[in-house]
Amino acid sequence: MSNITTSQTIGPFSHEAWQWAVTATQGATLQTTAATVTVRGVIYDGDGVPVNDAQIEAWLPESAACEAQQAIPGFRRQPSGEQGQFEFRLSRQAQPAPGEPAAYITVFARGLVKHQFTAVFLGDDAGLRESAILDQVPPARRATLVAAAQPDGSYTWDIHLQGDQETVFFDYK
Repeated sequence: MSNITTSQTIGPFSHEAWQWAVTATQGATLQTTAATVTVRGVIYDGDGVPVNDAQIEAWLPESAACEAQQAIPGFRRQPSGEQGQFEFRLSRQAQPAPGEPAAYITVFARGLVKHQFTAVFLGDDAGLRESAILDQVPPARRATLVAAAQPDGSYTWDIHLQGDQETVFFDYK
């Protein structure tokens, strides 16, 4: 019997092995009855170098109903690009719950023995102050979970795996 755990076997071939989920959930073909927003950013390692072989998943449990035509409603998987870039198109409910994240995020990347969980909030969401999730994060670190609104209506949010700007990651039990 092998002593290798499942969390030690995610790479280095994730870009090829997980392509089926990227194809099934690609934002360019998103079919939804809701309005959408785009969140884009770059994933960085502890030295500030873009990570070009990460997989980033976005879960939108409340969007499953408006994405019934999707292969996997409410789910996105995006490999990072050569410069660490990623982009998600997210369905927005007509009336999202105050303070809820735009998406729950899972990060798989080289150097991570275990995937990491985080969340992204939209910076212009009026309910941010009501967020039970953000209330659990020290005020000085909350900005690492908030995507900044851009003039074109999109949002920018970077993921930092380590360092001074490290993104807040959560433990789920």
